[in-house]
Amino acid sequence: MPELLDSAIDEELRRFFAEARERAGEYGSHYTALWESIEQQSSGGKRVRPRLVWAAYRGFGGSERALVTRVALAFELLHTAFLIHDDLIDRDTVRRGAPNVAGRFAARARALGGDARTGEVWAATASVLAGDLALSRAHRELAMLPVDRACRESLLDILDRAVFVSAAGELADVVSSLDGSTPALEGVLATLEQKTAVYSFEAPLAAGAVLAGAPDSAVAALCRFGRLAGVAFQIADDVLGVFGDPGVTGKSASADLREGKRTALIAHAATTPSWPGIRDRLGDPSLDDASAEGLREELRACGALDAALALAHEHVTLARYELDAADLPQALRTELGEFAQRATERVR
Repeated sequence: MPELLDSAIDEELRRFFAEARERAGEYGSHYTALWESIEQQSSGGKRVRPRLVWAAYRGFGGSERALVTRVALAFELLHTAFLIHDDLIDRDTVRRGAPNVAGRFAARARALGGDARTGEVWAATASVLAGDLALSRAHRELAMLPVDRACRESLLDILDRAVFVSAAGELADVVSSLDGSTPALEGVLATLEQKTAVYSFEAPLAAGAVLAGAPDSAVAALCRFGRLAGVAFQIADDVLGVFGDPGVTGKSASADLREGKRTALIAHAATTPSWPGIRDRLGDPSLDDASAEGLREELRACGALDAALALAHEHVTLARYELDAADLPQALRTELGEFAQRATERVR
């Protein structure tokens, strides 16, 4: 069944981008290239959010594939928008091993004779516009959904909360990386929940359940589960960002250390005697791979890696408890429990 959904989402995305490119052609080749870049950014993902929409919808008896596909598409486009904006904020030019929107437009500027400054301006401009366009379409998909008014308004409220809370988390993430303060675990976990868990897990589950007509108590339980599972997922992702194999993950294992990203790993390290030596090198933009490997060894030695993995497992346990305590269809409870377990066992 997930394969059928992936196929439906991919087909809907192809149709959407084909129409967008055709419309963009009226406004010049650069605008067409922008839409091609958005399409490239949306490809190659794991389609986690559409799968969660579909799981909740099907779990509560939903059967209209065309309808749920449009809701799933909205959350995939929301994800694309956030990836593009996040890369801009982090000044990344690569995503999943290939140039992202910023990287493609910086290269486009250079190819046309622009200097480094021009490349930066083109990259930033394209990223802002691309993210905004994807975000706008996500809202339009739900606003135009052929459902009753109450359902449509509930879905739009879910999307609005996802955007509102994620923006707060993104801002908190940037501020915590720049203010030089010692990261506290409570703040790190709050940022993970706000920046990722709400839009990636809570919102898609809630949307699928609401679309299927699930009771409010069940939707609330799925939201609690989604926030806990989402935090576990992001802790694991941050661990992979430092200890993962770039050939498997498609991203650098040193970038988060150069950026000084505040993660559960770093929050634990800050409580140990090793912190002064780690802190002095964390966030150094000139950190080379050899020095990054030294930092990884220190994070292992001070127990940060084991602590972060244990914290991820703890959140999975709490997430599964929410499933067991709620009045949910058994098949959905089983599917989501297995999903949460995989959050800490994935390799990419």
